[in-house]
This record gives sequence, structure tokens and C-alpha cells, in this order.
Amino acid sequence: MEKTIKTTKTKTKKIISSTLNGFEGRVVEVESSFTKALPGFSIVGLGSQSIQESKERVKSALLNNDYSFPPLKIVISLSPSDLKKEGSHFDLPIALSILYHNTDINLDEYMVLGELGLDGALKDTASIFPLVLSLRPEKVIIPIESAKKVGNIPGVEVYAFSHLSEFDEFKPRKIEKSEIHYDFIKIEGKKYFYDAEFEDDFCDVLGQTGAKEAALYAASGFHNLLFEGSPGVGKSMIINRLKEIMPPMGLDDILKVAYLKAIEGKEVDFSPKRPFRHPIYSSTKSAIFGGGSRGAKIGEIAFANKGMLFFDELPYFQKDILENLRLPLQDGKMVISRVNSKIEYETDILFASAMNPCPCGNLLSPFKECRCTDLEIRRYKNRISEPLYDRIEIYHQMIEDEDESSISSKEMFEKVLTAFEMQKGEFNANLKENFKFSLENEAYDIIKKAVKNLDLSKRSEFNICKLSKTVANTKKRNKIKKEDVLKALKFRRRK
Repeated sequence: MEKTIKTTKTKTKKIISSTLNGFEGRVVEVESSFTKALPGFSIVGLGSQSIQESKERVKSALLNNDYSFPPLKIVISLSPSDLKKEGSHFDLPIALSILYHNTDINLDEYMVLGELGLDGALKDTASIFPLVLSLRPEKVIIPIESAKKVGNIPGVEVYAFSHLSEFDEFKPRKIEKSEIHYDFIKIEGKKYFYDAEFEDDFCDVLGQTGAKEAALYAASGFHNLLFEGSPGVGKSMIINRLKEIMPPMGLDDILKVAYLKAIEGKEVDFSPKRPFRHPIYSSTKSAIFGGGSRGAKIGEIAFANKGMLFFDELPYFQKDILENLRLPLQDGKMVISRVNSKIEYETDILFASAMNPCPCGNLLSPFKECRCTDLEIRRYKNRISEPLYDRIEIYHQMIEDEDESSISSKEMFEKVLTAFEMQKGEFNANLKENFKFSLENEAYDIIKKAVKNLDLSKRSEFNICKLSKTVANTKKRNKIKKEDVLKALKFRRRK
């Protein structure tokens, strides 16, 4: 039996949906109006091509499920009207605003998202998960295909449907929350997840004990790292294994990483493996930091949030890229401003980098002769400014050695876990405000002597204290000893 949508010419129906505006979600009201005029169906409010095509998908879905359109003009308004909107997920709110136009069914408490097939089947889209995660509405109506991903978001009640016909009698069914199935440690009642599978293992790296120690401290405390050494000495090999021993992640951080994957169009898997981004030195400034002439978009440094950003051949990156790294490395955030948009995003990253000692790369090699002049070497190293060097907490010069000792990634990760538990524990004081109380007297004296003799800035002094704290944490100590400070000074770059 054919069902007709009853209408009046004055009543309007509002349904809440949303759209991505650059990096963030924005709430959109979907309103429907039926008026006496030549029959028609139009969508207003700066909708993209995919939204304009919704008219045909919605009409087909409704007609194929025995609904008939009245001989009236249907206008769908997307508010605010001055905001550009994109996405096929507007199909479902548009269809429901028509279907429930003259009924007592009220969806004000729900955010509605979903694409429609021509037969009325509900489909997932890449934008549904980032929209829900960005806006965190109390209740959402989404396709059942989206429920597995969205169900991991805390504080959001998920109501999932598979077909438009299920909305004949609106009886929402709440979906149970999904669980993340990875190993975890529990600290003060909060779970931190990790993946103990190591695709690239440190046991493949023979020798280079100092470099592996530097990698351990970098991972344990999220300290920025620079390896300098001749080609083939193992710089990239160690950094590529460093990403495997990064600290565990809480659910909030996992969701942030998943959000970035969704924004980029990648599959969302809720893995506790931290991001690893490795742009090449010919990358543009916009590719690294984001930008765009029509609207602000994020770049590599944003996608590396909560993980690693690796610059190989550091001096060959554009000068303005290297100088613009200073703010995100220092403040943990980045702002992109354009005429019509502004984006601020988090840059909580471990910055790892590698460079040769000279243009030809042989300066530190015991077997090959360097072909560079002193002027060429100075120009090469001067491409990196002192303020950028000052933000790199661990510097290690690698040379070829004949040592064949090895350590596995599992062993190193256990030390990272030890440091992580110490850092998250209730007895770990806030370092920035109270580091003096974590220092033993001998350790404090050494730091003061280093500041005086090496002419260190306040930032450098603080970085040494941070690194000393990490060294102590890997040994399951909160108190910083003399040996911890000496170890931190060992990884200090000499001018």
C-alpha cells in the first residue's frame, strides 16, 4: 500500500546534522518546508555537489519504499546558510525531515548522519566518525556500518539503523559500546593500550649502543632527537625501529589518532600504534604545516600528532620549513590562518631527524676520505639555526663500530613501560614547576655548573632537567641523581 507524506504549508521540521569545516565539525540544522507551488525539490544553504545529488538519492529511496510525494514544492534549508557544506551523509537527515514533516516524531535530541542507497539502505561514509568525534553529541542516529567505529567514542549514545523502512515506526535501539582489544596497563584506574608486536626489531641493529640508548630515552620522554653520522651507519634504521617502542596510549589519544586517519581518508582501526610520518626534503611548506588557497588544511605535522615526525637529510629541507618548526616543537600547537578560515591544531610530537656530518657524508668515516672544504661544511651545518638546535634535546654523533652487541625491541619497550608508569604515577611531580625538588644536591650542582660553563639558555637548562628525569624514570626512580644529569649532558650538542 502506498504511503503519502501529509503536509501543511506552514509547519517546518528541524533535524540536526553536521559538516566538516576544515579540521573541525560544525552543527547544521536541516529544515524542510512544503508550499503550494509548482511541484519541485530544491536544497539551499551552500551545499556541495554531493549534497545537491542527495535529491535524487532521497527521492529514489523514498519512492522505492512506497512513499509518494505530494504535489507541492519541497525546500530543504541547511543552516547556517553562509557555511559551505559537504558530504553524502546529509541524505538521511534530508529524508527524515521529509518523512516526518507533518508528524509528532521529534528528533531534536539526536544528530543524524548517513548516506542512502537508491533502495533505502543506509551506508557509512568517511566523514561520520570524525564528525561525531569532533562534536561529541549525546545521541546519534547513524548507519549500522558506522556503529563499530563510533561506538568507541565515550559519552555518545549510538542508535544504528540499516534501512530507511525501519523509520516507519521510530523505535530507536541503542548499540552497546565497542571495546578495544589490545594489551594494556592500568594506572590509577585508567587503561593505556599498546601493541607488543614489533615489525622492525632492534635486534637487527648490531652495535651502536649509544644511539640505541638515545632512542630509548627519546621514546620514554618524547624528546626530540638528532642523529649525525655518515651514510650507512644506521641512523634511519634505528629511527624506523624507534617508532615501534613508543609509549602506550590512553583512549583519548587513540581517538585523536583515529580522527586524523579518518580526516586523511585512511581506514580507522583504533590501533595503539602511534603515527609515524616521514616526509621527504623536497616537500613544500604547505605539505608539512598545512595551508591552501581556498581553505585551511592540515599537513604532515598535524597528522603526526601523538606520534613521530621524521626528517631525514635535515639540512636539505627548505630554510623556512626548518624555522617554522620552532613554534610547534616548543608550544605543541600550530595555527593556520586564511581569509575565510582559521585552524588551530595540536602538535604533540616526537621530532626525530638525521643528517650527514658534511655534504659528501664522509667526515666521520674511518674508512673514506672527506671531499668537502671547511667552507662547504660550515654552510651545510649553518642551514640549521641555533634556536632549532636548542629545541632538540638529544643529539648523538654516530660512527661506524665493530661492536656486535644487540638488544631486542621487547627489552627496550619494557624500559619504556617502566618510565611511562613512573611518569603517570601519583608521586611524579610536575617537572616544569617542581624539578628542583626532584634533583639530589649533587645533580643540582652539576646542572648549575653546566649552565655557567656552557652558557646554556633557560630552555636548554629545562631540557637537560627533563631528559635527566626520563633517564631516572627508566631506572624506576623519581629522584634525579648525579649520574642521570651526566647522561643527559652526554647527549647535549656541543657548538
